[in-house]
Amino acid sequence: MEGINRGSGHYRDSEVAELSAASFEAPVDIGTRVEPFVDDWLIEEMDGVKLELHHPAPREIALRFDAPWEGATSYYPSVVKDDRYRLYYRASGYTTRQVMCYAESDDGINWNRPSLGIEEFEGSTENNIFWAGERTDRSSDSSHNLSVFKDSNPDAAREEQYKGLGGGVYALSSGDSINWRKVRDEPVMSPYEKCEAPNDYISGGFWDVVGGQYVAYLRGWRSSRSTVRQCDEPGPPYGNRGKLRQVLRSTSPDFVNWSEPRFVDFGDSPLEHFYTFGATPYFRAPHVFLAFPKRFLPKRKKMEDHKWSGVSDTVLLSSRDGVHWDRRFMEGFIPPGRDPNNWTQRSNMTGCGIVPTGPDEISLYYIEHYRHPTCRLRRATLRTDGFVSVRADYGGGTFVTRPLTFGERELVINYSTSAASSIKVEIRDTDGQPIPGRTFEDSEEIYGDEIDHAVRWTEGRDPGGLVGHTVRLAFAMKDADLYSIRFRS
Repeated sequence: MEGINRGSGHYRDSEVAELSAASFEAPVDIGTRVEPFVDDWLIEEMDGVKLELHHPAPREIALRFDAPWEGATSYYPSVVKDDRYRLYYRASGYTTRQVMCYAESDDGINWNRPSLGIEEFEGSTENNIFWAGERTDRSSDSSHNLSVFKDSNPDAAREEQYKGLGGGVYALSSGDSINWRKVRDEPVMSPYEKCEAPNDYISGGFWDVVGGQYVAYLRGWRSSRSTVRQCDEPGPPYGNRGKLRQVLRSTSPDFVNWSEPRFVDFGDSPLEHFYTFGATPYFRAPHVFLAFPKRFLPKRKKMEDHKWSGVSDTVLLSSRDGVHWDRRFMEGFIPPGRDPNNWTQRSNMTGCGIVPTGPDEISLYYIEHYRHPTCRLRRATLRTDGFVSVRADYGGGTFVTRPLTFGERELVINYSTSAASSIKVEIRDTDGQPIPGRTFEDSEEIYGDEIDHAVRWTEGRDPGGLVGHTVRLAFAMKDADLYSIRFRS
């Protein structure tokens, strides 16, 4: 088994880790980083266990798009957490142009639309519109499908702490998240000239703390049978046979000068329409990228009385380098469910951003009832790190990590078991032999449901003076899930 080594170094005192490529056999230094089991990157052997996808629980309706300037095609939410929760979204449906709106919350649950006094709507600026762009066609309008993120670049200017990409492709920035300006008057990219269907631009971006660069994900069209890794043919009109909406990636050192967009790699998985991508670093493990594409099936029509065809759901992908994406889970991450209005065109689109909304909870936000008068944004939750787990059924199983080193003296696991089951942990040397005092027999029998459990052996929590030494971790599990591990002081 081979993998990209993204594990040397760890994050401490706002320093950026320097991660480099290496073979799978080489030990990786996980330092004090959280390592979520969204993929098998850290796993060398599995026996009787598997990676299991978990689905977010739908919660309350976060926002109903019922303001006069909003409407049935309000879309593309971005959520940011700093001193408060901030929501940015496209408002459209009842107006002749698209506008970008802002809402905020103290808890990520109850949202309000502050009156910003920036843009005029029907003779009044008493609204939450922060950017209206230009009144031109969508492909050249900077307000079209604008996605927003908080810039974690330590060198970012104070007046550019918030950034966004929208239109065709324009870069925007803000110092306070509300008052915005263009970084430059002209677009910073025009990927649709080669790859994009006219007036159909989708984007998303962030600062990559590992690579030390800005990353943008764009939509392009490619042949469903193509094996090329970059765009080499003109984009089709909508519905052109044999073409699929796919994902392009571009990078920039300064948010102005961008590399030529190239298609990302989904390995051997079958290609599907990805209408949006929603990529973001996971805030607890920023060396791990997660994406929440809206998978679109344009020819399906479940509700015959609805004008438009097409159904969609959200799927989950992960990546260690932002180029090669793990597509092992083909099933839906957020399915349409039993609500018939979510079985109509372009619903179930998850926005950009994952945020903590409690000590053991993370939240995502997705669009429901697109093209219905009840168009709205719903919150969904997972346990912390709860996207994927290593799962053992009641019959039990084991798995062993690849060789690793670590930076602190206490192993912490995020896990859950049934009342009758357990997890045990063993530390092994590079030859795979159990280290005395840290064997399965010495391990406590771990059972319960905890986000942050410090593993104990008979001699205590300290892993036996092994900090900085190359070891393997082995886990024996029965009717249990392991979501993540890390070492701490």
